[in-house]
Amino acid sequence: MTNHFATDVLICGAGAAGLTLAIDLARRGVSFRLIEKMEQPFHGSRGKGIQPRTQEVFADLGILDKVVAVGGLYPKLRNYQDDGSFIDAEFGEHQEPTAQEPYHLALMVPQFLTESVLRERLAELGYQAEFGCELIGFEQDASGVTARIVDGRGEESLRVRWLVGADGGRSFVRHALGVGFPGKTLGVRAIVADVTVPGLSRDVWHRFGEKDMQRQIMLCPLAGTDLFQVQGPIPFEGDIDLSAEGLTALIAARSGRADIVATSVSWASAYQMNARLADSYRVGRIFLIGDAAHTHPPTGGQGLNTSVQDAYNLGWKLGAVLAGAADSLLDTYEEERRPVAQAMLGLATKLLDEAKQSVLRRGRDVHQLDIGYPGSSLAVQTPERPVGLMAGSRAPDAPVRGAAGQASRLFELFKGPHWSLLAYEDDGAIPPRRGLHIYRVGPTGDIVDDGGHVQSAYSLIAGDRVLVRPDGYVAAIFGKEDKASLDDYLAKVGLGTIQGERA
Repeated sequence: MTNHFATDVLICGAGAAGLTLAIDLARRGVSFRLIEKMEQPFHGSRGKGIQPRTQEVFADLGILDKVVAVGGLYPKLRNYQDDGSFIDAEFGEHQEPTAQEPYHLALMVPQFLTESVLRERLAELGYQAEFGCELIGFEQDASGVTARIVDGRGEESLRVRWLVGADGGRSFVRHALGVGFPGKTLGVRAIVADVTVPGLSRDVWHRFGEKDMQRQIMLCPLAGTDLFQVQGPIPFEGDIDLSAEGLTALIAARSGRADIVATSVSWASAYQMNARLADSYRVGRIFLIGDAAHTHPPTGGQGLNTSVQDAYNLGWKLGAVLAGAADSLLDTYEEERRPVAQAMLGLATKLLDEAKQSVLRRGRDVHQLDIGYPGSSLAVQTPERPVGLMAGSRAPDAPVRGAAGQASRLFELFKGPHWSLLAYEDDGAIPPRRGLHIYRVGPTGDIVDDGGHVQSAYSLIAGDRVLVRPDGYVAAIFGKEDKASLDDYLAKVGLGTIQGERA
């Protein structure tokens, strides 16, 4: 089999997961093609919650400000009683941002707007998705994948190093691989629709029939649009009229109000809620990300966020292997991300059960800030640390000052596709390496920790060196007595010494 590669990576599916991976690969200089069998971008609101951890990812990718600008915050939830009275309640717990966690509120951004911003960022990097282009077959061997794709011009065969299935819950890639997708249906069939409802107040999320899963209906004003998202359970059997007239009748029957009139429908779907998890995330040179690897009920806003973070985990690892890291690094994608999806499936299912009892609470557990990889084979700390921040944890933010006096923060230093090394009150020699940014933190360093925020957040003592991965997790923590381990670790993940420098 020839190893003349047309491109490094073929990404099948241009939703949030595929777009995120494409952006991450583009900024690393990794060649790819991003294909999508649909003729046009998805235009529905299905995944509308952007959790704080995903906001950190989007900040790193350079799109958070744009995502915030096109969306908004969640409104209060208005629960209507049968007599027409109502009670307004906060949808989520309100917490102020902190130095370590700068984002604490979930954003509401309809999925089609999030994906639009992602496509714009990809275009800035010189790439675009190929719509109307479908993967119809593939074969892999030890050195690559031969894929067959078809578009309006005909069929094409191309040779790639890796194939990534980001093609949704009914993934062609997963089916063709024969990877199992066990799980369960959750006993709920529901509608979701984006509709225009003139005259209905947009400052609250309207909920009728909260204690009755047979007749509950919700209308949420979609930030950044003039639309409402209509959600509600429906019977398992029978067709549902998803036209404007049909939805108006359904709303009237469940709310008791004839003044709520849907005048147009831009997108609508009826679906059964499922919780499923792929048996494997990697088969040789083929990977599954996003809904192709896991499907969630919509409760808690976990699906899209988990999908984006799958891509964020895989992207830097593909780049590292191309830069010289061992192929075994790619095994850590499944090792790290599959347990996360398993936990998120459990959380979303629990929240669905609570919703059936009329509880719609949203707290820290949905923010994904506490997700980490402490058990990962990539998490190293010598000596062992009995307390404080551990390897595998999310790397906290902290305000700092540059030696020249300008205010900054760790997240600004981490921003980009590189690794970061924080050398705390350490004047020892650290040879430069490609793809590693070294920051000496201390009174005589290039980064000054005036407020002690870095020392506190990372539980540091003089001589500690903290290595932060490109995806914002602590890879390793080395004490001042263990300098050799740092060089070994950097070599393992593909960070080679610069020619002429000695490690």
